[in-house]
Amino acid sequence: MSKKSLIGKKIRQIRKTRDMSLTELAKNIDKTKGYLSQVERGHIEPSIEALRNISEALEVPMFYLLMDNKNNRKIVRKDERKALEFGNSDLSYELLCPDLNHEMEVIQVKLNPGASTYEQPISHEGEEFILVLSGLMEIQLENEVFTLEEGDSIYFMGGISHKTTNLSKEEELIFISAVTPPHF
Repeated sequence: MSKKSLIGKKIRQIRKTRDMSLTELAKNIDKTKGYLSQVERGHIEPSIEALRNISEALEVPMFYLLMDNKNNRKIVRKDERKALEFGNSDLSYELLCPDLNHEMEVIQVKLNPGASTYEQPISHEGEEFILVLSGLMEIQLENEVFTLEEGDSIYFMGGISHKTTNLSKEEELIFISAVTPPHF
């Protein structure tokens, strides 16, 4: 089953268990019914922003929409990670923990040169820890800006608005983020 089909099937399944119509969900995410129908049938892949909006409207973690629940192991092999990549996006995620059914999510993030995780700083519940694996990171926490290099880490409350930027114009930024409770 393709990633698009899996995502669409999960969205439809959750929407129906929530007794939510296609029109209602489309309205909640500011998209058309036709767009959402194509997503559910696996004809198109939603953007990261659209997937985040859908997951919020359905009240499920975003990575839940990407997971195959048939395989609930504790070990996650590097070639079996759940990945979230979108065509024209400067950002990709890999889920490093087996699932989001626990108190913490751990993801590896790859950010293209010069790109940022979000246009505007965001906040979320809980706490977050970031470890830079490679590259040069700028992280904005409210009105403060910090620069982190390979091996550096930072810990902060998720309620502080934050945004991450890759300062390199040539190299990809790779970092690990641990968030509790799961945010995706």
